[in-house]
Amino acid sequence: MPNYDDLFTSQPAQREETPFDKDAWAAKKQAEREGVYAMIDSHVHDMGVDGGVFQAYLDVQARFDLYSVSNAILIAAQRPEATKLADFDTWKASGVYVKRGADAITILEPGKEYTRQEDGSTGVFCNVKKVFDISQTNSRQQPAPAVARDERLLLKALMNNAPCRFSISNELPEGVNVAYHPQNSVIYVRQGLDAPTIFRGVAQELARAHMDKGGIACESPDFTAYSVSYMLCKRNGVSVEGFSFDRLPESYAMMDAKALRAEVGVMRDMAGTITADMNRLFAAQEKAQKNRDGGAR
Repeated sequence: MPNYDDLFTSQPAQREETPFDKDAWAAKKQAEREGVYAMIDSHVHDMGVDGGVFQAYLDVQARFDLYSVSNAILIAAQRPEATKLADFDTWKASGVYVKRGADAITILEPGKEYTRQEDGSTGVFCNVKKVFDISQTNSRQQPAPAVARDERLLLKALMNNAPCRFSISNELPEGVNVAYHPQNSVIYVRQGLDAPTIFRGVAQELARAHMDKGGIACESPDFTAYSVSYMLCKRNGVSVEGFSFDRLPESYAMMDAKALRAEVGVMRDMAGTITADMNRLFAAQEKAQKNRDGGAR
C-alpha cells in the first residue's frame, strides 16, 4: 500500500505575514501626492513662458472638458495627445487590454473629505490614480469624430441663454468683427460674416460678457476670452486657423503656479458654462427631432 506520511512531514516553512504599517502606507501615499503636485507646478511654470505648451494644455482641456484644471495639466504634461482614458481594470472589464510596458498616466482622484484644523473649512483628499490612453491598449476603436452640426444650429446654440443681447452693426472699428459693449450689454456683430468667423468672435465676446456679468476677475481678460474661444472652436469642430499663442501675457511668466492655475481655471469655467448652454439647445433640438420622427411613423 502506498505511503503518504511524507506529505505531512516535509511541508515548506510558512511565510511570515508582514504586519500592515498604516503610518508607512500614509507616508507613501503622501509622497506620491507631493510628486504629482510638483509635476503640476513644473508644467504650469512651462505654460507661463511657452506658448506652445500653453496651447497644448488648452487642447487637452478642450477634449477633456469635465476634467479639472489640475488633471488636464497632468495629462498635458504626460500624454498631451490622449483622447480617452481609463484605469487598467476598467479597460479590462470592457475586454480591452493595456499593452505591455505602457507607461501609466498619473492623475488625481477626489477621495474623502476632511476638516482643516487652521480654519475649520472642509477639504478633499486627492488620491493618485493611474490611467491609460486608448492608444496604449489593443483596442481598435477610433476616437469619436466631432459631431458635424448645421452651422446655423451651431451659432444658435452658442447664443443660447447668453447674458447679453446680440445686434448687427456696420459701425464697428476697422478690423473688428464682433465686440461686446458692457455699457448696454450687447454683442455687436458685423454684417455678412461667414459662420466660422462669427463663431470665433461671438465665443470670445461671450466669455467677456460672462466675466462682466459674473464679476469674475482675472489677470488678463482679453487673453482669457481669446483662449475660451479657442477651446470652444476645438470642442465644436470649428477651424482654429488664425489663432496664435506665440505671445503670452507678460505677467504669466511672473505668476506663481497657484495664481496661473486660477487663471486657466477661469478659462475652463467660462468654456464649460457656454458649453452647457449649447448642450441644452442641442438636447432640445434632438428631442424635438425624435418626436417629429416618431409622429411620422
